[in-house]
Amino acid sequence: MSTPVWITATPPATHGELHIGHLAGPYVAADVLTRFLRAEGEPVRFTTGTADHASSVEVRALRHHRKPEEVAEGYRAAITADWLRSGVEFDHIVRPRRDRGYGRWVQDLFSRLYADGVIAPRTRLLPYCEPCERWLYGAHVTGGCPHCGAVSDGGMCHECARPNDGGDLIAPRCSLCDTPALPKRCRRLYVPLEPFRETLADYWAAAGLPPRLAALCESLVEDGLPDIAVGHPAAWGLPVPVEGFPDHRIDGCFEAAAMHLFGYDTKGPLPRRAIHFCGFGHAFCHAVLLPVLLLAQDIKLPQDFCVNESYVVQEGVQEGNVWALDLLTEYGSDTLRRHVLQARPTGRRTVFHRDRLATARQELDESWNSWLSRLFASVREECAGLAPQALPGGTGWETLERRLGRAVEDLRDAYGPDAFDPRRAVAVLDEMVRSVADFGHVNAHERCRPTTACRHLPALAAQLAVASALSAWARPVMPEGADRLAAALKVEPGRAVDVSALNGPVPGTRLAPPSGPVFGF
Repeated sequence: MSTPVWITATPPATHGELHIGHLAGPYVAADVLTRFLRAEGEPVRFTTGTADHASSVEVRALRHHRKPEEVAEGYRAAITADWLRSGVEFDHIVRPRRDRGYGRWVQDLFSRLYADGVIAPRTRLLPYCEPCERWLYGAHVTGGCPHCGAVSDGGMCHECARPNDGGDLIAPRCSLCDTPALPKRCRRLYVPLEPFRETLADYWAAAGLPPRLAALCESLVEDGLPDIAVGHPAAWGLPVPVEGFPDHRIDGCFEAAAMHLFGYDTKGPLPRRAIHFCGFGHAFCHAVLLPVLLLAQDIKLPQDFCVNESYVVQEGVQEGNVWALDLLTEYGSDTLRRHVLQARPTGRRTVFHRDRLATARQELDESWNSWLSRLFASVREECAGLAPQALPGGTGWETLERRLGRAVEDLRDAYGPDAFDPRRAVAVLDEMVRSVADFGHVNAHERCRPTTACRHLPALAAQLAVASALSAWARPVMPEGADRLAAALKVEPGRAVDVSALNGPVPGTRLAPPSGPVFGF
């Protein structure tokens, strides 16, 4: 078997539950691509992890007088359950506090990079909170980004995606007590990026970065690549395995990049291609730090990036109305997945409107499920629930078949990694369903013609063939409903997205339509 395509999605910090913005970002989209490639027979390795050692986990624990490990474990379980319920199926989810050997593996990597001179000590200013008696880094500190002026944590600005060193934040304050921070000199460990200037520039040029990410990387090169702190004086996280830094912990961004390598296991055969899904605010970790970790180990790997912008909550919407668990319970995975793909914030920020989620369910009910309900009812009434003994046909079938052939090529293009566009995929699928529904309405009148018996059966066979194809064609977007449809038609689930799927159940097969809607609920 050939080496797999490696698909990654940003490890979320376990300081809270997933909300709809997370699903609209990297996770559902990455799952769509994974499912399409697997249906094509491509080997895929789909990985992520949970950022249990993120500074935001400790901040939440301190605010609620809990232990960080309790916060991390509780939200890790909630996040993985939400992935499962939304149909996002990873091959490996790295669990930093549970996976055997993980901590030692990350520390060994850190030690090797230090020994090779990739990691080096530097003394720089770092904010300090005197009332809390705590060094402020990551989520412990907030201030103005020195590059764009937006409100930013220490380490990384999620607005412009450029790194800061904490000490260069504008008017930094303690996140816990809101006291203005005092800058103090602190000796920490850094990865100086400037030695990687030429190799990174070549790597970015070959990767074909999305325009905004390319602008970020080019500006970093033009301004001089910074030194990135990879350790901090702290109590939470993996201990820095370097002598002279006894109370320091490994930085969360470094660990997130290393987590991807642990999830794939770079000691085995390297993937022939890696595709990284991330929000723009996390792009530095994926597009800069992860390549440096690979290049420092002489690992050269073709990599692509699918970067989304933020999916923000509509003003006035209460926070409790956007949690993934609540929306999945109310709408189901089919509705939620197709909605977040339609609203996917590609190239620009988009806003969550709850009424548009309701519209997505309405489209499924009034178009997809309505047509399938009529089709199954006709088979039950006209053929005693058996697939008709007829070849696909009917008025307009040749035209519809040609159009579906062209549409499936468009769908394959939208699903494929080179022109990945899940929003387009949803639009193509909807047009397919509207076209076959119209075909069904037109040919339903054949039953009223007294001159020729069974003239309507070829049209039923044709619609069953399209339904069978949709169980394959729609599966990357709505796997729950697609598998339910395949089971109802008694056809193999997970077939390739191509014209060969346009093949209905064997004539005489007793269909098993579900008692409720096929897609959504």
